[in-house]
Amino acid sequence: MDQYGLIGYPLKHSFSKGYFNDKFSDEKIDAEYLNFEIPSIKEFPSILKEHPNLKGLNVTIPYKEQVIPYLDQLSENAKLIGAVNVIKIERSKGKVKKTTGFNSDIIGFKQSIEPLLQPHHQQALVLGTGGAAKAIYYGLKQLGLIPTYVSREKISENGLTYNELTAHDMTSNTVIVNCTPVGMWPHVDDYPKIPYEYVTCQHLLYDLLYNPDETMFMKLGKEQGATVKNGLEMLLLQAFAGWNFWQS
Repeated sequence: MDQYGLIGYPLKHSFSKGYFNDKFSDEKIDAEYLNFEIPSIKEFPSILKEHPNLKGLNVTIPYKEQVIPYLDQLSENAKLIGAVNVIKIERSKGKVKKTTGFNSDIIGFKQSIEPLLQPHHQQALVLGTGGAAKAIYYGLKQLGLIPTYVSREKISENGLTYNELTAHDMTSNTVIVNCTPVGMWPHVDDYPKIPYEYVTCQHLLYDLLYNPDETMFMKLGKEQGATVKNGLEMLLLQAFAGWNFWQS
């Protein structure tokens, strides 16, 4: 039986295991999906060695960037972004022949947000700087928007900190994407600290979180008249794209 799985830490929040095992059952695919909750990326090689039927992996926090040195090659998008969330494992006689890293986050995000974009959506704030934020940053660029990272500490000349956000920053960046875990269950009353009073009906607030269905980030945006969307559709689309990478 073929095996697929997920590496990350922790994995209690993950939806992938249920999604893929339901898919395998519904489509009569002889495969199983396993969670590999590892406290260190150094355990990655042993997972490959100890599971000779493992054909593919998903990667979640905190390993989307840390796993790259362990891989043989990267797709163009994964190279550009500097983060991997899908690994294809090719074997010969049970032994690993080649591992390739892909990024399906960028695909799922672009497909999910594109129908919501309006002509006035020219600039965007990307809240967070992790592996998912990098995928969103380059996804927005590929869609023709000008993105800016927002983080607690300044990471570049072009980036902003939460404390620096002005009325002008908020009104000129009419797309705001939350790529942080702030507001995720069980901390449902928490939210990214941006000046929501400057959010308008011209804004689109997109949250990569999907648990709860409506985060405080989304609620506060909706109260100001903004269009809001959570990350569930992106999650499903990136999972579908990841399956295609494994089968290619």
